[in-house]
Amino acid sequence: MIKQTILDNGIRIITEQIPVAHSVSLGAWVATGSRHEDAALSGISHFAEHMFFKGTGHRTARMIAREIDAVGGMLNAFTSHEFCCYYAKMLSHNLPLATDLISDILLDSVFDLEEIEKERRIILNEIAMVEDTPDDQIHELFGRLFWKNNPLARPILGTAETVAHFDRDTLLRFVADCYCGENLLITAAGKLEHDKVVDQVASEFSSVPAAGHGSPIESPVCHGGIDVREKSLEQIHICLGTKALPQNDPDRYALYFLNTILGGSMSSRLFQSIREDRGLAYSIYSYLNCHSDTGAQIVYAATAPDQALYVIDLILAELKNLIREPVPAYEFNAAREQLRGNLLLSLENTENRMTRLAKNELYLGTQLSIEQAMTQLESVTADQVCRLANELFRDEYLTLQLLGDAGRIDKTSIDLTVKN
Repeated sequence: MIKQTILDNGIRIITEQIPVAHSVSLGAWVATGSRHEDAALSGISHFAEHMFFKGTGHRTARMIAREIDAVGGMLNAFTSHEFCCYYAKMLSHNLPLATDLISDILLDSVFDLEEIEKERRIILNEIAMVEDTPDDQIHELFGRLFWKNNPLARPILGTAETVAHFDRDTLLRFVADCYCGENLLITAAGKLEHDKVVDQVASEFSSVPAAGHGSPIESPVCHGGIDVREKSLEQIHICLGTKALPQNDPDRYALYFLNTILGGSMSSRLFQSIREDRGLAYSIYSYLNCHSDTGAQIVYAATAPDQALYVIDLILAELKNLIREPVPAYEFNAAREQLRGNLLLSLENTENRMTRLAKNELYLGTQLSIEQAMTQLESVTADQVCRLANELFRDEYLTLQLLGDAGRIDKTSIDLTVKN
């Protein structure tokens, strides 16, 4: 059973009671992320996320870690382009501790100067680690090419230059502006009682102001094109992508089918064609990177330099096949069963259900039941997927990012054409 309450200061609380569960997952979702940042503050959402775990007026960082470990629980956080999430998972009778810990770190963190400098070094190492990991770096490079001149093009971590300049006053001002009631969503799933969760959250978060001074988002434009980034590597890393749909688009279920069939699993067309049939890549897959107002469908592969152009041609061939004719019934039905299975299996985890509550609220503005989601999956047709492929796999949207020792690759010889 899903219930919702809105506190006087605007904080939304959504819970899902799962009586048979032993655990409970609780998350505090702040509706601000890297795409809300000014260029000079790129990475500040992520920096602040780190600092919330570095000590409060009541607990040191070590005390926070020991308290969560002492009950066999988990406390963590992440930053995305559109929100930050602070979440805990533990046995259901420890739910008051989860609420207390999350409220303490969000409302009473001290942002100690010594800890700020220590965390700055950690984040600079995190940025360097991405640059040293080509199968991570390639996705950031693709984003810069595809979303150029938009905050979505910037790395969530920020850059070494921006991170080096954050000081305590800047961090505290950012938190005061963005961590307010209208930006805060609390979701919980597991063995719980809604009214008790509301009482705990109301008690712990009553001091949060209703409004802040958040920045509006800038709608992006998708940019096609080709870029080659030279780097001494054994393989060429490839990201080939195109425009996709926003999170709330009515055709999003057809998009899930499209991604699943293209490269979303071991039985997908790309995996079978490029890895299984030809042995050209160990890693080959597709994924969706969708936001509140736009999205991208991206294919990743890594292969030997002398096979890179061949692999690109094979990826484009599969895009053309999806444009030209509907998916055969046996393949389409298998994709439907895979999507059904993935959805139902995810519901066995209270963390997934807590996350589902939040994303439904943040992206859809309502709670979509499992039965409604299943009905949507059942209603998708092969013709609908083919139509969507024709809308999205357009030459002007196709974007190719290469990373590696590309000296033998002539960029001008690459033809990103799928409509001929």
